[in-house]
Amino acid sequence: MSESGGPEDLEQAAAVFAGVRPRLFGIAYRMLGSVTEAEDLVQDAWLRWQSCDRTTVDNPAAFLATVTTRLAINAAQSARVRRETYIGPWLPDPVDTGADPHLGAERGEALEFAVLLLLEKLSPTERAAYVLREAFDYPYRQIADIIQLNEAAVRQLVSRARKHVLAERRTPVTRAEQRRLLTAFVTAARSGDLTALEELFAADVTSYSDGGGARGASRIPVVGASRVAKYVRAFANRFWAGVDVAWASTNGQTSALLRRDGEVFAVLTVNASAQGIDQVLWMMNPAKITAVSAAG
Repeated sequence: MSESGGPEDLEQAAAVFAGVRPRLFGIAYRMLGSVTEAEDLVQDAWLRWQSCDRTTVDNPAAFLATVTTRLAINAAQSARVRRETYIGPWLPDPVDTGADPHLGAERGEALEFAVLLLLEKLSPTERAAYVLREAFDYPYRQIADIIQLNEAAVRQLVSRARKHVLAERRTPVTRAEQRRLLTAFVTAARSGDLTALEELFAADVTSYSDGGGARGASRIPVVGASRVAKYVRAFANRFWAGVDVAWASTNGQTSALLRRDGEVFAVLTVNASAQGIDQVLWMMNPAKITAVSAAG
C-alpha cells in the first residue's frame, strides 16, 4: 500500500470504495428505506474510510460493510422517531432497479416494498441481521462481528425476523402476474370501473398513499375491497385527467410512473398474492420519488 494519506493512497482508497459502494448502498437502503438517507450514510462511510488508518485494515470490504451497518443501525433508530410524526402513511422510497441493477444483483431479498414495510416493525439490530443474511448471504459469524453479538444470538435474530416476514406476508405472485394486475388496476382506476376494481382485489386489500402532507393524498390507509374500489372511483375523473402512464422496474417489481405535463407526480404499484391485489401503494411525496422521476 502507498504511503497513508498520500495522493496515490487516496486514489487507491477511492478505487476500493467505488468497488464496494453498490453493496454499501444496498445495505443502507434496505436498512432505511430511504434513498437520500442511504446516500448520506454511504458518504459518511467514505469519510470514515478516507480518514482511518487503512494500513491496519486487512479486508476493506468487510471493514466498510461493518461501518455502514453500524451507521445504519443508529440511523434507523432516529428514522423511526421521525416517522412517528410523518404526515400520513410512510412508504419506502422507490428505487429504479432497471437503472441500478446492482441493488438486486446479488439477491433481491429485502428489496420488495412488501418486505421493506414488514421490516419497519423489527428493531434496527434485527433488521440488520436479516438484511445481511437474507440479502447478502453473510456468514453468521461475520454478522456477529458486525453487530457485536454472539453467533447464537444472531441466528436467533435472523430466525425471528424470517418468521415475522413469512407469517405476515402471503406468497407473492410472479413478476409477470404482478405486472398484469397492476396494468389491469390502472385501466380500471382510470375508467372508475367499480366492478373491475373489486374483482382485482383481495378482500382485505389496503390502499396506502404517501404524500407526506405535500399533496392531496389520503392521510389514513383505506381498507377492504369495496371501500378501496369506491375510494379509487371517487377521485378517478380529476386524478387521471391529462395523465400519461409509463412503466418502470422499481424495487424488483413493475410500477407505473404517472406524469402530468411531462413531470412524474406519482409512482404507483401493487403487491399481490393468489387472493388478488393485497396492497395498492401510491407514492406521491415529491421529495421521495426524485430518483425514479429522473430515471423515468
